[in-house]
Amino acid sequence: MGTPQKRCTGLEPMRTAVVHPCDVPALQGAVVAARAHLIIPVLVGNAQKIGNLARSAELDVSAYEIVDAEHSHAAATKAVELARTGSVEALMKGSLHSDELLHEITRPDSGIRTDRRISHAFVVEVPGYEHPLVISDAVVNIAPDLAEKRDIVQNAIDFAHAVGIDEIRVALLASAEDVNARIPSTIDAAALCKMAERSQISGGILDGPLALDDALSVGAAREKNIRSLVAGRANVLVVPEIDSGNVLVKALALLAKATIAGVVLGARVPIALVSRADSIESRVASAAAALLVCRSKSMLHACVS
Repeated sequence: MGTPQKRCTGLEPMRTAVVHPCDVPALQGAVVAARAHLIIPVLVGNAQKIGNLARSAELDVSAYEIVDAEHSHAAATKAVELARTGSVEALMKGSLHSDELLHEITRPDSGIRTDRRISHAFVVEVPGYEHPLVISDAVVNIAPDLAEKRDIVQNAIDFAHAVGIDEIRVALLASAEDVNARIPSTIDAAALCKMAERSQISGGILDGPLALDDALSVGAAREKNIRSLVAGRANVLVVPEIDSGNVLVKALALLAKATIAGVVLGARVPIALVSRADSIESRVASAAAALLVCRSKSMLHACVS
């Protein structure tokens, strides 16, 4: 696998609603992604504010459609409506809070949910590490139950295929590698492995519970006498809950200088979604990952209106 952006060469850019691009990083991210032929932006936000911001930042947005919305909540509502009606193929988060956008996406009356649980996945490239990692779910699901984890795992597997990982090896992370009745994450991990054996999860090889060192270090797995096709070789990490996932991803980004791209999965369209503090590089990489999802047969359900 190369970077998501490299894998997008030759793909048709997707018409994308950029939701409330009302600060410089959000607007610049959209412009750079458009210049890279990843998206055709539809800027959904306060038209006057976007125009003033573009002029002050010397960003040319004259070629892009602008859908006027008074404030961030209205922008989220209009962007989701565009996705629901098929007017856009994807969403891209701007300068609003993630919860504000996710609330509109998941509304039972006017959202864009499917029968698959919505979840988020990062593709992370760590300098010096041999291959990219998919990490899920560090953004959307706070404390998922077993049924929700099943969808999180399936979404992550499909996402990994979409971004170019061929042999999917899923580590179901916990604080220990032994099944322990007092640690619910170990019970869930063991159950998910059995679900995969019974074809309730497909497309990847699962193992768990695994501690992080068991998942990524052949030496650690050997020392603990763990023998599996995943231990020491995992390329998809499924975290037990949002706190551990958030800490893991931010530690890799801040301390290991990893490049991250984030996409919300399981909706009618993919949503490029990273933190408001993330770099332009991460925003563009997220747009590229969303494009790969949108053009992937394995995730066609996510792009059907």
